[in-house]
Amino acid sequence: MDGVPRSASNVRASEVENISILKDAAAVVLYGSRASKGVILITTKRGKNEPMHIDVRGNVGINVPKSYPKYLDSDCYMTLYNEACRNDGVSPRYNASDIYNSAVGDNLYRYPNIDFYSSDYLKKAYYNADMTGEVYGGNERTHYYLNFGMDYTDNLLKYGESKKASDMRFNIRGNVDMTLASWLKATTNAAVVFTNQYAGRGDFWGAASTLRPNWFAPLLPIDMMDTNVAQIQDYITNSNHLIDGKYLLGGTSSDMTNPFADLLAAGYVKEKARMFMFDVSLAADLNSLLKGLSFKTSYSVDYTAYYSEAFKETYAVYEPTWSQVNGKDMIIALRKHNEDKKDPNEYVGKSTYDQTMTFSAQFDYARTFAKYHNVAATFIGWGYQTQNSSDENHESSDYHRTSNVNLGLRASYNYDHKYYADFSGAVIHSAKLPEGKRNAFSPSVTLGWRISKEKFMENVDFIDDLKITASYANLHQDLDISDYYLYKGTFSKRDKEGFYVQWHDGTAGGWTPASKRGDNPNLGFITREEFRTGIDATLFNRLLRLNANYFRQDTKGLLTQGASSIYPSYFALSSNSTFMPWVNYNEDRRSGVDFSLSANKKFGDFDVTLGFNGMVYSSEALKRDELYDEKYQYRQGRAIDASYGYVCEGFFRDQADIDGHARQTFGTVKPGDLKYKDINGDGVIDSKDQIELGKNGWAAPPFSFGLNLTVKWKNFSLFAMGTGQSGTVDFKSSSYYWNRGTSKFSDVVWGRWTEETKDVATYPRLTTTNGDNNYRNSTFWMYKRNYFRLNQVQLTYDFPESTFNGTFVRGLSVYCGGNSLLTISKERKHMELSTGFPQCRNFYAGFKAAF
Repeated sequence: MDGVPRSASNVRASEVENISILKDAAAVVLYGSRASKGVILITTKRGKNEPMHIDVRGNVGINVPKSYPKYLDSDCYMTLYNEACRNDGVSPRYNASDIYNSAVGDNLYRYPNIDFYSSDYLKKAYYNADMTGEVYGGNERTHYYLNFGMDYTDNLLKYGESKKASDMRFNIRGNVDMTLASWLKATTNAAVVFTNQYAGRGDFWGAASTLRPNWFAPLLPIDMMDTNVAQIQDYITNSNHLIDGKYLLGGTSSDMTNPFADLLAAGYVKEKARMFMFDVSLAADLNSLLKGLSFKTSYSVDYTAYYSEAFKETYAVYEPTWSQVNGKDMIIALRKHNEDKKDPNEYVGKSTYDQTMTFSAQFDYARTFAKYHNVAATFIGWGYQTQNSSDENHESSDYHRTSNVNLGLRASYNYDHKYYADFSGAVIHSAKLPEGKRNAFSPSVTLGWRISKEKFMENVDFIDDLKITASYANLHQDLDISDYYLYKGTFSKRDKEGFYVQWHDGTAGGWTPASKRGDNPNLGFITREEFRTGIDATLFNRLLRLNANYFRQDTKGLLTQGASSIYPSYFALSSNSTFMPWVNYNEDRRSGVDFSLSANKKFGDFDVTLGFNGMVYSSEALKRDELYDEKYQYRQGRAIDASYGYVCEGFFRDQADIDGHARQTFGTVKPGDLKYKDINGDGVIDSKDQIELGKNGWAAPPFSFGLNLTVKWKNFSLFAMGTGQSGTVDFKSSSYYWNRGTSKFSDVVWGRWTEETKDVATYPRLTTTNGDNNYRNSTFWMYKRNYFRLNQVQLTYDFPESTFNGTFVRGLSVYCGGNSLLTISKERKHMELSTGFPQCRNFYAGFKAAF
């Protein structure tokens, strides 16, 4: 951001002038090791040589959940859990009376039916709002820009402390560009960001996917408690948390906290972050020394301080004993768990502090000789260092600071902007590597040819501009080296990390030190070797613009400890002791074509722009330290993001089907369980029978694309943008689908296998166990993750300039739109489902006024 490594979250969209994404290796080489996987350049707005202008923008939006998980009610859950018990040959857990009374629902305190997604706890939507002001202008000597704004978001939860939950952000960003002399300019940038968050305690969304609906009632009404039991009355009198004067907190001995009680009684957490960003730079025109020479240097320092202010209470919960008294349900006894402990003081919780300093200096040379020979060069030295500190009660501080230091050189030449040659290189340094291996040189070469300037293209009327490029780069990086001192062998003498030795006389011995890894004084950088060729074209009198690139990228020297194929097995003494060092060995390849195509055409009052971009991508594991019994299991030669699993052949129909099938080794198998294909034909289903099932796309899908459309008509503008992908697979493996043990049941279990439904079942038999046989990645749970998403639509109306003649208003625009509006996919319902905080559609409206 403005030449300084910073988090993109520290800048608001209204502050951004432009964003550039540098993907190819030749483009990022000057940024050193930490840029070797790509660079996103964010340039913020600056002042202009014009009178002072003031722009004000305001937005308000609502966020509407797309969907909620559908879990079974208490009576359905208990009925199906009893079925699972019978399937496992154990006695049913719930009696018919409890199931019936839960279904009737007359007393939800005795027969609870917890629905986390009820309107008792959730709003239909939550809102967000923001306001931004911009002041900018300048003259020949000074330009200035100031941006200030505030964002506010409330919460979807409306229960207990969550009623007050909010997220607020306030920011100020400004810069000044000054001409100090005819040959010297200075720039200063500063930004301050305050964020305040308020939240109640407890993991509401996490518990929503796990807590059974019938387990206990979160609240116990005191008007249903026996007034003749002294202990109950004593609990009521002395409780610190008599909710609304009507309820005690419910719970059990194994559930002494729960998300409802946490929100009502546990307190709150206020999270606060304060960020300060400052940089200053000088730019000197050195033409007086050498024509075409200039110099620039800059220094920046960023601070981020985070801390939490919290209030926490320990609370008691009560487990009731119910009975019928005079024909009415009555709590005749309470069992208390935990104690009410009230601390009236707010305290400071977790605190962290980050500091980043950056320094750079560069010489630039640009000159044209004999009209056609254009020469440019850059020599740059830059680096940054980040220090992280934390209080020792939480994460504690890192021993090492994160540093990046490198020298870079770029030299380029073009003849009449027709033939291009560019050389770039950087000398980088890494403290993660052993002495003698800490420095490396990363070179890149780029060649270009603007074919459209050749004489033989003069009569090709439909081509306005055509250029082809080719580049090669070999970058060195330490991003894939996870920690410092991996080149050093280590020993440990902690208990249970070595070997236990008993004395010869039989008395107690002790733990001996054990090797945890071996030395490797030759550990080196990971390299990214890349070849890329591309084409840029403008066609049909600028109607079409095309950019397309083929790339092949090899990553070499990825780390492994060589346990499978490099070192002998006796280097590993036991499961927790080894002499194997980290070595550079594994290799990956990524290749593909990325492209963008845009068209712009005017039809009377209509101005239409349509853009299409995409990427065809493939990957391959070129080299792996691996050892498998079966050839088809080797990862080498396959996609890096390949997903592996079992081929499901349906459900076991009966015991005879089980007896006649290959023996499955994932626990007890019964009719209604999934059966898997015996890939290697050895009569046993185990890990050897996993095969490649498809590409997961965690790096990039085989094909991804984006569409954007802008239509202008008179003072109206319509903008729409969408993205999509195809060619990937994934597995429905969340707790919503894999209903293990006593976890709550989702509605997918209605398709369970039974003797009556064996021909139409869509789900395995229910079980009270962990379902180790059924809940494995297999073709049964696999789905194709192909989709198109309409990400944004916005309609804008710009008031004519004549509307505000004679006033201080220069312009006014109003707009409305939405984000994350639509998903088109066979698996849309699954993709829009979240067992945590829900995915939401955002609808907004706003204005922008200029003064």
